[in-house]
Amino acid sequence: ISHSKTTIEERLKRNLEEITLIGGIPNFFGHQRFGTIRPITHLVGKALIQGNFRKAAMVFLAKPGPYEKPSLKETRKQLWKTQNFQEALNNFPKRLHYERVMLKHLTKRPCDFIGALRRLPKKLLRLFVQAYQSYLFNRILSRRISMGLALNRAEVGDYVISIEASGLPVPKIYTIASQSTISDLNAMIASGRKRVALPLIGFRQKFSQGIQEEIKRQILEEEGISHENFKIKEMPEISLKGGIRSIIAPLNNFSLDEISRDEVNTAKWKVKTSFMLHRGSYATVLLREIMKTRNPVKSGF
Repeated sequence: ISHSKTTIEERLKRNLEEITLIGGIPNFFGHQRFGTIRPITHLVGKALIQGNFRKAAMVFLAKPGPYEKPSLKETRKQLWKTQNFQEALNNFPKRLHYERVMLKHLTKRPCDFIGALRRLPKKLLRLFVQAYQSYLFNRILSRRISMGLALNRAEVGDYVISIEASGLPVPKIYTIASQSTISDLNAMIASGRKRVALPLIGFRQKFSQGIQEEIKRQILEEEGISHENFKIKEMPEISLKGGIRSIIAPLNNFSLDEISRDEVNTAKWKVKTSFMLHRGSYATVLLREIMKTRNPVKSGF
């Protein structure tokens, strides 16, 4: 870090005050949910729920990532251009096991993209769809923030979930805020007993109401999808029913442990902190809020 020790302390204190004021950090899914070297998992997931299995397979196999080696980028680009699966199988590195098992299948059955995808572990296939579901959640949360809506206060129509004594949310125990319940719910949110939540889109996801439902509807229209898309009849094993997720991730036990000289860049400083987040929340999202890096992707966030 290039700033002075005093500036580091002041900025860290200011950022933490902002986080404390709203009761935590926006509960985004972290960048690694979508892939750090090659952020394509949500793109594969979108193609899957749209029933475009050729595109899903080709994005996974042939869409290059910005941080891959130039030789591998070129190999993927060539496959995208030619769709010559045998040539790609000859050129793909042995370490790319998942790509190679798909390519082996496609050399024998070049039109069987569902079969090729099913050569992957079921958990990985579901991860693609879950990544797209997470991407939608991030878009909905981003839109809510950009509209100036509070994260620590419910609006009429919002999902409001209960919180265990441990601080963990209970997504299955929720209500939808109405005009008659909004005051009581916001009082419980302020006391830490409840929390606002946003939808994880799925084919059984119930509709909320008010401004939140309007935000979700806008995002789905922009993406060109609907709830029903998450029921994938050709691959029912990766269909998603949906759910809800807390809008805020509380920050616990944060401490500034050390500000010291960086051994790698001795003219600069390093900061050591410790903290706790509940399961399902991302430490990288907290670090992004604290560090305010100019290029989150380049910095690994």
